Amino acid sequence: MVTLGDFLDDISALLVRPGIPPARAQARDLIAWVLDKPRFWPSANPDHELTPPEVEAIQQAAEKLKAGMPMQYAVGKAPFRHLTLRVTSDTLIPRPETELLVELVIAAQRGGKGTVVDVGTGSGAIALALAAESAFERIIATDLSERALAVAQSNLTAIPDDKRHKLDFRAGDLLSPLLTREWAPDTPETPALVEAVVSNPPYISPAELPDLPPNVRDWEPHSALFADNNGMAVIERLIGQAGDILQPGGLLAMEVDSRRCDLAVQAVQADARFTDVEPRLDLTGRP
Repeated sequence: MVTLGDFLDDISALLVRPGIPPARAQARDLIAWVLDKPRFWPSANPDHELTPPEVEAIQQAAEKLKAGMPMQYAVGKAPFRHLTLRVTSDTLIPRPETELLVELVIAAQRGGKGTVVDVGTGSGAIALALAAESAFERIIATDLSERALAVAQSNLTAIPDDKRHKLDFRAGDLLSPLLTREWAPDTPETPALVEAVVSNPPYISPAELPDLPPNVRDWEPHSALFADNNGMAVIERLIGQAGDILQPGGLLAMEVDSRRCDLAVQAVQADARFTDVEPRLDLTGRP
């Protein structure tokens, strides 16, 4: 049998690379993720005997990490708020900055009821967190990628059973899945109104591709990263569609990068249906 202490040494040696975080810490974290254990559990249990399937799973994940794959893709998991979500190369890796969107939407609830739409749901991070933490009665999650939507649906197991009925997954471009007879049976051209629309849309210009770090540029899905018109094309379309579907006083919450914050504000202000446009700071203090 292989002991965890010996295998931790082996994986640490495998992951030694110039310019990469300390190999032993990476090996410890990788093993903890694969075994579904707390972060420091591998270091505290060197005599634990690994099964052959565990050894194989850790070895495969370590080889992926050595090749440059981000840790989350290598182990197939990522944390988001209190959830642990499945992620694949079809979905963005959920990031702490996006957790602020969840907090913003929860804080903006009026009466704690109604429907919220998560546009471009990817792994389902925002939608699932809202289902678990908020009092919204319905969370509709859309994505153009059916493969990403399948990942999001598989992550339903990350939230309590009694919260899963809130989720409604729909394939399609931005808010177009809501413009259906099923959604608005009496007037299919005019969808029922929702309380909030939230999104982490593509907002990077294709011209910025060479400037991205390799762990993003070479691994994350470009369809979820890049947009034409200097990164604003999807944002501008989403603003127009959200104005059609939000109830009076409803919330549109979007994540954008600091380089496009002013452009996004101007785009929202140009639509007379929106008022009280307010940029918020991310975890680094940038708008």
